[in-house]
Amino acid sequence: MDAAFTEEQDQIRRTVRELLRERCDTDAVKAAVRTAPGHDTALWRLLARQLGLSGLALPEEYGGAGCGAVEQALVCEEVGRALLPSPLLATAVLGAPLIARLGAGAQRTALLPGIAAGELTAALAVPGGALPEALGLTGAPAETAGGARNGWAGGGRAGGVQARHDAGTGWRLYGQVDQVLDGHSAGVLLVAARTGGYTRGRTLLFVVPGDAAGLTRTRLTALDETRPQARIELRNVVAEPLGEDPGRAAAGTANGDANGAANGDADGAAARVADGLVHLGATAAAHLAAEAVGVADAALTRTVAYVREREQFGRPVGSFQAVKHRLADVYVKVQAARSAAYYAAWATGGTADPDGREDREAAVAGGLALAQALEAQRAAAAEAVQLHGGLGFTWEHDAHLAFKRAASDELLFGPVHRLRARAAERGGLFGARPAAVAAQAAAVAV
Repeated sequence: MDAAFTEEQDQIRRTVRELLRERCDTDAVKAAVRTAPGHDTALWRLLARQLGLSGLALPEEYGGAGCGAVEQALVCEEVGRALLPSPLLATAVLGAPLIARLGAGAQRTALLPGIAAGELTAALAVPGGALPEALGLTGAPAETAGGARNGWAGGGRAGGVQARHDAGTGWRLYGQVDQVLDGHSAGVLLVAARTGGYTRGRTLLFVVPGDAAGLTRTRLTALDETRPQARIELRNVVAEPLGEDPGRAAAGTANGDANGAANGDADGAAARVADGLVHLGATAAAHLAAEAVGVADAALTRTVAYVREREQFGRPVGSFQAVKHRLADVYVKVQAARSAAYYAAWATGGTADPDGREDREAAVAGGLALAQALEAQRAAAAEAVQLHGGLGFTWEHDAHLAFKRAASDELLFGPVHRLRARAAERGGLFGARPAAVAAQAAAVAV
């Protein structure tokens, strides 16, 4: 790994940082989150259309810049530093890579150019708050003794979203998803839904236009207002699977056999969805880690500046040895997290070996980097609140923007101990599970 950034990468960092310094101070952040979209639409158009951030890592054939995970991580760090409320995470980190990897040719052609041009935003809707599990960050995709995969998406009879195939009208979705990042404003939704009922259930991803009939979207009150969340309700919503349609094999069969035929062909599609989400998890973890590093570094910088000015007992608070030690500890955490985040981003750029060794290494590096970054973010935010004194404890203080982000991120993408446990499992730290234990886990999953 070459730890030095290229001239082009440094230019990307400087450009984004300077623009956000001018257009996204804390007052602008607080104003943006109170708008209906939850972000400054003019600033997003500037970032997406003129700087091309929404399509930075997309292939050039679809209008993207063709950059890699490291360039995307640089952008995410600067976005985190400014605590920018924007659709960047939902669209460029989660939604667009899934479409590029799993989408059929017509879907990629229809959706990716709009995303790259900043004209379309996307959101990933995973039921039950199971996003980190679906991405393989905190658990393996469930695989039951009956062959059902992706149990994180909920049961086939109740909960989550169910998909039913009809030979005449195609796929229709029913159900509800909470905590969908930027789901209230996204132009297209990627919805995880179960097919085939309870015993032979499979999970597929479906493409749902933001203006689809029967779709209701409600913005939720969230702890961290800079990450808008929504509730998605689907009532007989027409949708198409992301990728090849497993329901096509059911065309021409009797209505009573249509669901069974579609469910049989869903086995391969479900496996592709599971693999695609886990592959996405490695890069998403690296980018989330870089974003958390940006939040932590900005919080630390503001705190250091404050303790140099604030006086107590006739001297700056920052001159006390105990305060120096506390901030030095945070500095070490932030620097370690930054190194881990960029190593994880670099690791995802390799080509996997036939046995998937490099994919596993990237997944392990991503999970550990995210755990390290979330801890650094939490420590920096906590010290910012404490060392700002009584003023820092007021809910309206700027330090609480970082504090809310730290608490929210651990709820959305953690917890830290599960990220590390999954990384240890993926890396084989504790060895392979005995066959009896694996069989017992499969029986419990049923």
